Amino acid sequence: MTRNRIVTTLALSGAFLGGTLLALFSPGCGKSGGGPAMTTIQVRGSDTMVNVAQAWAEAYKVAAPNVGVEVSGGGSGVGIAALEKGTVDIANASRNIKPEEAERAKKNTGKEPKEFIVGFDGLAIYVHKDNPMTEISLPQLAEIFAEDGKLTKWSDAGVTIPGASDDTIIRVSRQSSSGTYEFFREHVLGKRDFKLGSRDMNGSKEVVELVGSSKTAIGYSGMAYATPAVKILKLSAKPGEPAYEATVANTISKVYPLARSLQLYTLGEPQGEVKKYIDWILSPAGQKILAENGDVPLNPAGATK
Repeated sequence: MTRNRIVTTLALSGAFLGGTLLALFSPGCGKSGGGPAMTTIQVRGSDTMVNVAQAWAEAYKVAAPNVGVEVSGGGSGVGIAALEKGTVDIANASRNIKPEEAERAKKNTGKEPKEFIVGFDGLAIYVHKDNPMTEISLPQLAEIFAEDGKLTKWSDAGVTIPGASDDTIIRVSRQSSSGTYEFFREHVLGKRDFKLGSRDMNGSKEVVELVGSSKTAIGYSGMAYATPAVKILKLSAKPGEPAYEATVANTISKVYPLARSLQLYTLGEPQGEVKKYIDWILSPAGQKILAENGDVPLNPAGATK
């Protein structure tokens, strides 16, 4: 077996504890006991993808009982940094790998990162369910989130928040290691810096939870994280242009301005069980799980079968 961080153990069983997939090892169940050796695939990265990654890992235990998949989040940047060091088999990312990151990976491991697009996501703009606003444009978002932005109160945008004594906009963002943070900064802020004073959350779910509990909040997160406590705004590229919902159809057609791809990265061409696992993710079985999680599969029609 090559040294691509695939760990072969005598036994493994996977379990979800507190939303994190853990691998439990039991020496008594290996080949000496008549059972096959187990293989562990290490996956790390995007918090946008962590829910579907955990769902894939759990379902794959049925498809391949001799393979366990360990999943952890931390952000796309964290996953890619681990790939650069050769400490994971797969990095999940909601943004594309940067040239300098690929160069470091090649320098450290001798292998160039290989990209696999596994689905799509609409980066949704969330407000509290009681916020009367229904749509927003990319320039308006920049005025709210960018360091030189002028919108600091909802009244500045002509919006009255019911029951709010102070209509100061609470900006909910992500930590800088997040691929979602970098995607938003590039495609909304034009690579300008964020305005100081935002609430920077560690995960996609936490962004939506805070927006849902704060009447004057606005934040951005994957479309799969919507709850009854929040509203997703329609989005237009410019004021006065048509605004589009973050839906499967609008994401596939890319008329939704913040449509993006979801990808996996490996060091070089994947081999063995890692290749089999990625092939399964790209199969109708894996794509169906992606769709059930609220993300957009590569072939929506095929993923429903």
